[in-house]
Amino acid sequence: MKKSIKPIASLILLYIGYMLLFADRTVMNISMAYIGKEFQISPAALGATASAFFLGYTLMQIPGGIVTDILGSKKTVIISLILWSLLTAFTGLATSLMTLVVIRFLFGLAEGPYPSAALKQISEEYDKSDRSQATSVTISSNYAGAAIAPLIIVPIIASHGWRVSFYFLGILGLILVGLYYLIERPIKSKKETTTAKKINWREIDSRIWIFVIIGLVLNVITKGLETWMPIYFLQAQHINLKNLAWLVPLPVIAGGIAAFISGFVMVHIFRKRERWMIFISSLLTLIFMFGMYKSTTLVWIVIFEILVYFTKSLAFTGIFSFVAQILDEKTYGSSIGVVNFGGQLGGFIGPLLIGWLVQLSGSYSVAFVGLVVCALIAAITSTFVKNIK
Repeated sequence: MKKSIKPIASLILLYIGYMLLFADRTVMNISMAYIGKEFQISPAALGATASAFFLGYTLMQIPGGIVTDILGSKKTVIISLILWSLLTAFTGLATSLMTLVVIRFLFGLAEGPYPSAALKQISEEYDKSDRSQATSVTISSNYAGAAIAPLIIVPIIASHGWRVSFYFLGILGLILVGLYYLIERPIKSKKETTTAKKINWREIDSRIWIFVIIGLVLNVITKGLETWMPIYFLQAQHINLKNLAWLVPLPVIAGGIAAFISGFVMVHIFRKRERWMIFISSLLTLIFMFGMYKSTTLVWIVIFEILVYFTKSLAFTGIFSFVAQILDEKTYGSSIGVVNFGGQLGGFIGPLLIGWLVQLSGSYSVAFVGLVVCALIAAITSTFVKNIK
């Protein structure tokens, strides 16, 4: 494959892999109402089911980054893809709440190394001047997968049940593994070394720890909404499944657009003022999340949810576009794992937090207040970020 085409081909493959990774989560969120009915479990138990995945995913972020630096990005991508595709299919075989929780936890472990491996491969394929934009484009695939999944999967759930949708996604994942292997050969990168440089925790840029906090609270918002809004629309707003198929993707599409342009905006508009982009978008997330909390009609709830996703995605993806310019290539996977640990810890906390607040108060309004507080923490913490020199 020609050198000029290879980075683009790699980006497309990694993009599709990320899409599948997030498509599964979206399908799980849509299926939760049916799973809860079939297994007769409470909102808090449903939140625990969703959080089981994020627990495994979060725990594997740092180890997954280290594994990526040791094995290499391509090998790690292949191993992660194979394992998570099989476990996606196994999700459809769950016979009880306990088996479902175990499968989703293992699924999270399998997916955990993928972000570090994918973003490390991007760092290997692209020069530093293009890395921020390539990184933001790759991360935007998260939202594309979450947006497209309902349009494809909801008809499958409606006609064949929630279990078949997971079999379908598992097969797609295994097909992608084959394509990736054929196109990416040789699997060992020219930039790959036999030994990875160990990450020195004392020498980690202080901004990384700030991004861990910001990523955590922003992902509490995103994963809390992703997990519970489909249930909220079905149960509190009495939206039918057909209308849900187009309603759920709208905020995700907005988030995808923001993520796609985040690297470009940071490099071309906020160059040398990168922290202002993260602060402004975090502040706007706070304002729009408060608007969502105060809204009383479905139209305004959806409008503010769309705005929340857009500004939150600018901030969250901006974090990764930022760190792509300051990381050491030899510890790139490990360092990305540290940053992503914060975000995914928020993904673990979000579904549990909202499930607990809804069950405790009997109202989604209280849960929205919790997300407003998270947005406030993000805005305050972002003021401590220093610009790229």
